[in-house]
Order: sequence, then C-alpha cells, then structure tokens
Amino acid sequence: MAFSVEISPSALADAEEAFLYIQKDSSLNAEEWYDGLVNAILSLENFPNRCPLASESEEIGREIHQLIYSRYRILFSVTGDVVQVLRIRHTARDWLSSDEL
Repeated sequence: MAFSVEISPSALADAEEAFLYIQKDSSLNAEEWYDGLVNAILSLENFPNRCPLASESEEIGREIHQLIYSRYRILFSVTGDVVQVLRIRHTARDWLSSDEL
C-alpha cells in the first residue's frame, strides 16, 4: 500500500532553516543534505510504520513516529493512508512539545 506524504508548513520551515545553517559552511553539502532529506521523506510512502515512535509521543498523547536522517529527526504521524510530516528537528534539540505542533 502506498501512502501519500504531506509536509506541514512548520516542517518546510524547519528544512529551510537547517539548509541555510548547513549552507553557511558549504553550499554543496547543503544541497546534498537537502536532496537526501527529500529522499528520506519520500521513503515514507512505503511502510511508514517501520519507523519507531518518537520519545515524546507518549507525553504529547499522540502517535508520532520518527525517521532519523543525518543528524535530524523527521517527525510524522500516520492517519489512514496519509503520512503528515510535522517537524524536522536536529537530534541535539530538546524533545518536541505539543505547542510546537
């Protein structure tokens, strides 16, 4: 079963922020990172539930999965046949709070 993937405005903003941060050191690295991020997100079209629940899922009271890409967590939910990418966060940052959704 193929899932459709939707990316929230917050996740798009997170991706842009990370890209611009990486770009400060290297344009090539930033482009490679972004291409890899897109591929990682698109991989969620197939078996998104293969990804574990994020640590903060229980505290938020909602099933939020995570896919690790590079040093970033792609945080998403699955409803029916739709994967909603909620946020993209560096692994060094604190857990996601319900306010950040």
